[in-house]
Amino acid sequence: MKKLKMPGLLLCCLLLMQAATYARISKPKRAYVEFIVTADHADRVYLPGEQPRIKVQAYAGGIPLDGIWLHYSAGNEMMPAEHTDSVEFDDGMAEFPAGTMDVPGFRTCKLRFWVKGKEYADMIKVGFSPERIRPVTELPDDFGKFWKRMLAESSSTPANPTVTRLPHRDTEHAEVSLVKLDCGPEGRCVYGYLSKPKMKGKYPVLFSPPGAGSKRIEPMTDMAERGFVTLNIEIHGLSPEWTDSVYEERRKQTDNYMYSGLRSPETFYYKDVFVGCVRSVDFLCSLPEYDGKNVAVTGGSQGGALTIATAALNPKVTCIAAFYPAMSDMSGFLHGRAGGWPKFFQKKRPMETDTETAVRTLAYYDVANFARMLEIPGFYSYGYNDETCSPTSVAAALNAVKAPKTIAVTPTSGHWRFVETHLESIAWIKGMLK
Repeated sequence: MKKLKMPGLLLCCLLLMQAATYARISKPKRAYVEFIVTADHADRVYLPGEQPRIKVQAYAGGIPLDGIWLHYSAGNEMMPAEHTDSVEFDDGMAEFPAGTMDVPGFRTCKLRFWVKGKEYADMIKVGFSPERIRPVTELPDDFGKFWKRMLAESSSTPANPTVTRLPHRDTEHAEVSLVKLDCGPEGRCVYGYLSKPKMKGKYPVLFSPPGAGSKRIEPMTDMAERGFVTLNIEIHGLSPEWTDSVYEERRKQTDNYMYSGLRSPETFYYKDVFVGCVRSVDFLCSLPEYDGKNVAVTGGSQGGALTIATAALNPKVTCIAAFYPAMSDMSGFLHGRAGGWPKFFQKKRPMETDTETAVRTLAYYDVANFARMLEIPGFYSYGYNDETCSPTSVAAALNAVKAPKTIAVTPTSGHWRFVETHLESIAWIKGMLK
């Protein structure tokens, strides 16, 4: 046996010493620095002209921070900061002004500080009469006629639904199939997972459109296990059952899809997407398991936008649950305030057409205009700290809804939802069943 050389022996000793040291130190169960950001109104809502104060309470190892400088900026949502300054923590507390607004809207405050060389940052938004925010996007005179024409013209392309059973995707109480629906010329189609309760019977149906991007989708077997026949789709003609290499190659072709075809309402990428969503509901209602009464639609972000549009365009929908809908009041940036995702006019972006033409096209796809058409009850939810779908744009769209609505606002959430709010939406949908 070879003798261990001195460097190797030394390394082994060091590793053993390190392991022994770690063994003596318990894994921390909470962060060394803990802080919470609040406003002087618990709901973070103010009247125009009021002067909100932001409060930051921070501790390091349980001891209130003292003598640490907090740097902050404040300005109207998604607009350049109007004020920057710093304030010192005193006995764990720091406080600064958010500034005010003389019209309904939201203000953003960003903050950061350093403890032992590590940076800590956060953001808080406060609203000024958000229930009074109105859309600035104009409603085209022929909005309803345009969509009737688009849906009529799409009928020349049959849906040609194909359903392929996927036993390997099944769960104990749900069976899964892959569905393909044609929705436009030149092979435009959508794929989706159909999830059904295994127990034979009649069930409400639920359609779920996707968030933005071209990510793989997974079956919504959890909703099938809750007693819904569910179809969740993608919108780019990308089968989630393709191999990784094939999927990635085809996925690259969808980059920047949200900017494609902006030269006219008839050529915009989302036209066939909306048709695909309408057809998805029709497909669900054609199934023998459909109870003939209940059709729910739910989604978040882009999926929230498609949820509202689908309900406005397909009279079979009986209730919706939409989270932080994108594509809401998209021209807001042209009016000096935050607009909705994809933030077309926030800064110069490479578009295939001029601003005036883009504004005209997008008006036919703006969620605020579909919101005006809704006649069914809806559950809606959003958070103030959303930097993707601005609360200004979301509030503008939801305030345009005249149909019965339940709005669950969780001010601290960003572009995500709490599990509790998600479950609240499911309970709400179940409460809507006839």
